[in-house]
Amino acid sequence: MNERLEEDDRTALAGISNSPPHRKAQYYGQQLRTNTGTHHKRQHQLRKHSLDENRIINNHPVSKNSVYFGSTPNSSDDEEFYPYSTTTSAAGAMGSMSDHHVDYQQFSQRIDGTSVGDGCSGDESQRLPQQPMPEFMGSGGGVGIFKVPNRAAMNPSRPPCLELRPHPLRETQVGKFLRTIASTETQLWAGQESGVRVWNHSDAYKPGTGVGGRAQRGDEDAAPFNESTSTSPTICMTVDKGSKLVYSGHKDGKIRSWKMDLQFTDDNYFKEGLYWQAHRGPVLSMEISSYGDIWSGSENGVIRVWPWEAVEKSLSLSPEEKHIASLLVERSVIDLKSQVTVNGVCSISSSDVKCLLSDNARAKVWAVGSLSFSLWDARTRELLKVFNVEGQTENRTENRTENRTENRVDTSSPQDQAVEDEMNVKLVSKSKKDKSQGFLQRSRNALMGAADAVRRVAKGAGGFSEDGRRTEAIVLAADGMIWTGSSNGLLIQWDGNGNRLQEFTHHPCGILCFCSYGSRIWVGYVSGMVQLLDLEGNLIAGWVAHNGPVIKLVVGNGCVLSLATHGGIRAWNISSPAPMDCILRSEVAEREIMYTRLENIKILVGSWNVGQGRASHDALMSWLGSAVSDVGIVVVGLQEVEMGAGFLAMSAAKETVGLEGSAIGQWWQDHIGKALDEGSTFERVGSRQLAGLMIAIWVRKTLRTHVGDLDVSAVACGLGRAIGNKGGVGLRLRVFDRIMCFVNCHLAAHLEAVNRRNADFDHIYRTMTFTRSSNLNNAAAGVSSAAQMLRGPNATNPDEGRPDLAEADMVIFFGDFNYRLFGISYDEARDFVSQRSFDWLREKDQLRAEMKAGRVFQGMREALIRFPPTYKFERGKAGLGGYDSGEKKRIPAWCDRILYRDNRATPTEECSLECPVVASILQYEARMDVTESDHKPVRCKFDVDIAHVDRSVRRQEFGKILQSNDAIRSNLEALRFVPETTVNTNRIQLQNQDTFNLKITNRSGEDMVFFHIICEGQSIINKDEVASEYRPRGSLGFPRWLEVSPAAGMINPDQVVEISIHHEDFHMTEEFADGVPQSWWSEDNRDKEVILLVNIRGSCSTEMKTHRVHVRHCYSGNPINPEPKGNGSRRGTSYQKSTMM
Repeated sequence: MNERLEEDDRTALAGISNSPPHRKAQYYGQQLRTNTGTHHKRQHQLRKHSLDENRIINNHPVSKNSVYFGSTPNSSDDEEFYPYSTTTSAAGAMGSMSDHHVDYQQFSQRIDGTSVGDGCSGDESQRLPQQPMPEFMGSGGGVGIFKVPNRAAMNPSRPPCLELRPHPLRETQVGKFLRTIASTETQLWAGQESGVRVWNHSDAYKPGTGVGGRAQRGDEDAAPFNESTSTSPTICMTVDKGSKLVYSGHKDGKIRSWKMDLQFTDDNYFKEGLYWQAHRGPVLSMEISSYGDIWSGSENGVIRVWPWEAVEKSLSLSPEEKHIASLLVERSVIDLKSQVTVNGVCSISSSDVKCLLSDNARAKVWAVGSLSFSLWDARTRELLKVFNVEGQTENRTENRTENRTENRVDTSSPQDQAVEDEMNVKLVSKSKKDKSQGFLQRSRNALMGAADAVRRVAKGAGGFSEDGRRTEAIVLAADGMIWTGSSNGLLIQWDGNGNRLQEFTHHPCGILCFCSYGSRIWVGYVSGMVQLLDLEGNLIAGWVAHNGPVIKLVVGNGCVLSLATHGGIRAWNISSPAPMDCILRSEVAEREIMYTRLENIKILVGSWNVGQGRASHDALMSWLGSAVSDVGIVVVGLQEVEMGAGFLAMSAAKETVGLEGSAIGQWWQDHIGKALDEGSTFERVGSRQLAGLMIAIWVRKTLRTHVGDLDVSAVACGLGRAIGNKGGVGLRLRVFDRIMCFVNCHLAAHLEAVNRRNADFDHIYRTMTFTRSSNLNNAAAGVSSAAQMLRGPNATNPDEGRPDLAEADMVIFFGDFNYRLFGISYDEARDFVSQRSFDWLREKDQLRAEMKAGRVFQGMREALIRFPPTYKFERGKAGLGGYDSGEKKRIPAWCDRILYRDNRATPTEECSLECPVVASILQYEARMDVTESDHKPVRCKFDVDIAHVDRSVRRQEFGKILQSNDAIRSNLEALRFVPETTVNTNRIQLQNQDTFNLKITNRSGEDMVFFHIICEGQSIINKDEVASEYRPRGSLGFPRWLEVSPAAGMINPDQVVEISIHHEDFHMTEEFADGVPQSWWSEDNRDKEVILLVNIRGSCSTEMKTHRVHVRHCYSGNPINPEPKGNGSRRGTSYQKSTMM
């Protein structure tokens, strides 16, 4: 019986005419096989059953570039149906197709079988050669936000950079996320969740270990590095050049020290040196003051000082005495918060101390809370000032334990209350009619109320969010000014006394970090943007440095190194942007073939409106399982997983607090996973659910190494743009370092709602902003609070104001778009479907017409449809006879669609680094045998070519170019220039309270210079006038008896600056007994000599020149008077003029 029915189907197909069929008076309400007898006389005729089939099914392979254009709204029908010829020179020329007969016995479809589309069923289709299908392309894709992103071997929108550590996949960094970096002259240190790691600058251009090498997954392409033994997560780091140590602050409250320039071995992890318990909570910030003391900040406003004298003594102990050394430091602690707390009243804020800054120019320390600052004297550790972000001095006399939220007031505005009252009146008035209006109207009323509630809750929640003015970063500029950055992008300039001078906003996203070098200030933003400012705050340049927040900037090895939240580290030339950038970019691009790698993968995308039902395993196998034998990535989108007014309202409420998903959604994921052999063959990577919309992705295990960085998003388009009965859910991930986005949509329903559907797509495309999945811990990445803020749609590429989707290399939209057939009756549509005249039906397709006019899915492509409309069917009825035959008789329509956009700006582009993702469609079909819903599931198999960069090879080529190119070497040599300066002496002698003015002269008539004075070491002079060994203090700080002011600053051309060199006794009253110092760390009364290093740099000099100035203090021998002294002082003595070394 079945064989006879199949023969009848083939008979019907063979007799179909290529002209619009004459519609009979009756409609075909039964399955097609009941009417095939009328065509028996034409059984042996070979006829072209549709205009498309003559051109779609042919003996010539269709190239990946074949496409049908809908770029001009007035283009003729014939133009649309001819594939574009890749050999023509003009874009408008059409290739010729041979007019030949088609063997329909080979391409016949089983109407009531398992496949309608590619001419074969199930696994059989996998064994046949698959050729790319011709495509229809919507117009409007070449401009604005619908223009494909620019790609190149070297990004043309930013200076060339060295990728010390290429962006690793986030999934590979669990427990290894980098939180901070610090640079010495020879090394780059990084703090991570499990300890620290270090790179030698000399190894920056060496290749990585590759897959299977010593490095763990995610670091295969990174420059060679070494790691420490496992520790608590590292939060902050600071460098002590004097002791040649790097200090790290950790989550467990400990401070650890690490020796610079150790000789590492590949097989061993290095260990910390001195460590001590600094805080009960995490060490959030750390800084070394001008006098060598270590300052650390923690939660609740706790600031502690660890005197250099105690640290120095502990460092001198042997490794066997580590425990004693730790106790020695811990007992020397000076708790500043306790010192300024009297009777439970504290003078400083109790907010977390997120930043500490040593103002080396004035010997002060800034402690930064969220909305306030405290300014301290680095020498005496006295509190100088407390002020807020507005610059207003704060008098903190209130008890800090006071409950500030005791009296809450209603902050809703009269307008909000009026709107709420109006809504209540409407709901009450409508509720009176509920009984007569029925269930649907009551559901609508409930949803409207829920949408309004969600909007009001969301608006109210904003009142409790942190103030956008909170400070996230602070830096000391080379001219001595202080700059702070806020979470709203505000830059504020301060003088050294905490007076607010001016403010700027150059970018709307939050600021996370600073660094300063010469005449420039570098700013890192949460958007991934880096900007360069001059010392007046004017914008010099800016570019997107990373595709994630920039959380740290440091200077080292003639570069500015930037760390992104994903762990990528890039090095930027200190002079960028500069002419050298163009030379370097061109040279690297010319070697493109050496580091370009090509990959090919297949992606299966499936979409199904399940109508709140569930599917059998056989249905899932027919839909997905039968097509994955050669597929690397499977993306599944479902619509109407679960509906109902109560569920939608609850889902909307959960979304406002960051919750999503449902038990039924989990059921679908589990059962789809079984159909895909999850666990053995595929791995589930992630999912996102918004009410009844769900999207999930599986990746073949053999491909998993190259796929990751999953981000998710959801955009509601239902009532009030708050309810998820309509909308879109999206996934974004990296595949071979290329960004791919998948968006599952359910757009507005009903035949006449075309404009609303267009608006829904536009809303989704413009506002879909991807964030990390809720099951990942943001804190693991070490991102500042500003980095966790919700970013607007312009955050990915703030320069161009483009949405996230616009910046992806490939975007696939799929789902129940709800576009219908227009200008056709139910009976006519059934006739055309029965006779498989899909070319005529396509002329009535709303989506095709809107794309052709450039009003929706601009520039996106779809394979020509060769399957019956997928909506609306009666559940449980197979074949074409299952179309809706009820009272409403909904016109069949292709509601369920799959469209895409890759990197091609023109159809002829081939895969390369300039066009890194090129896709084609191998299958596009509906599964007509699946009957569990009123929609048929559709699937589309993509063949995707991907070009990507071997980062390790490119880094090697980068280094070779820097060393071999004469023009670049000449530019680098020019950066070593330092303008000429002189100082008026190289020897100074001071007695008690003496002051000497050291003069530094800038001899250049054109260039400004920057100076920074440090102390190389102190020596004790014995009775024979012989100096002992010079011993440096922490971070080359000054001894406490010496004041140098200012110790850093700027000198304009032909100008002179005077530096005060002053002797000042330093003993606290409690350290004296009968006028004699008692504490072991107090300065003694012997003559001492220090060597001051006056370091000079130019605006962007990569080198510095140094003046050495010897300063001797001759002790007077008189008992020290602890009482305050007068203002009188004597002048010191100088010996001779100094020249640069």
